[in-house]
Amino acid sequence: MRILSITSGKGGVGKTNLAANLGIALSQQGSRVVMFDADLGLANLDVVLGTGADFSLHHAIDGNLSLADVIAAGPAGTRFLSGGAGLSKLINISRKRLQNFLLELAQLDKSTDYLIFDTGAGVDAKVMTFLKAADDVILVVTPEPASVADAYATIKVLLRSKKNAHIQILMNQVEHERQAEAVYRKLNDIAGHFLNADLSYIGSVRCDSEILPWIRARQPFLLADPRLKASKDVIGVAQRIQVNRNVYDVSETIVHRLEFAFGITSPTEDLATEAKAA
Repeated sequence: MRILSITSGKGGVGKTNLAANLGIALSQQGSRVVMFDADLGLANLDVVLGTGADFSLHHAIDGNLSLADVIAAGPAGTRFLSGGAGLSKLINISRKRLQNFLLELAQLDKSTDYLIFDTGAGVDAKVMTFLKAADDVILVVTPEPASVADAYATIKVLLRSKKNAHIQILMNQVEHERQAEAVYRKLNDIAGHFLNADLSYIGSVRCDSEILPWIRARQPFLLADPRLKASKDVIGVAQRIQVNRNVYDVSETIVHRLEFAFGITSPTEDLATEAKAA
């Protein structure tokens, strides 16, 4: 199972819509996808997906249901976990209960190819928790100077706590690919000069006013009309994610990464034995 955290430095850049449609595209390409709404401030992944859920994360945190019981069926064969108020509980529950939950989350490895965290925007500690847990951080950026500046701030804060974080830039709302690559190069040059970071480029999604009616109708635009410019671009990004899946090897176990991200262990502790015992 590969963990993707989709995030942004600021709100309003289309992050959740991209997360939802990328999850659908990956599922259509044959992967088993679980999407996790990890946005504490604006948990609306279910709205973007156009479907509801009978249960949310807090039902699993409270111990009444297992994680498998609260994961709902989404469109195009995806599955998703509604976050809601459960995210606050997840950050503040006891160490033992948190360990048990993370072990359940790691068990998705048996039935999932991609676990996608749709995080909040910004550099809040809760956002960083989910970014540290990821194999790949997909940072959504638009050409607006404010978006680029906030993206740089996110990169800076993340690298302070996870020096080996693999960060991929996904440009959104661009006029054309040349513009997307130019903004990426500028951001990568700045990050390289000041942070000694080497960012990857995963692709771009063009401005497309034809997706707006579908967003308002709470329908994923990729399913509504795969012929749209934005739909074709999302499909291309998903294909690149699939191609790059094994380029960056991850040596730690899933449990190790999750427990480090949530502050239970240090990054040097080997939890493989504990995971097997559980």
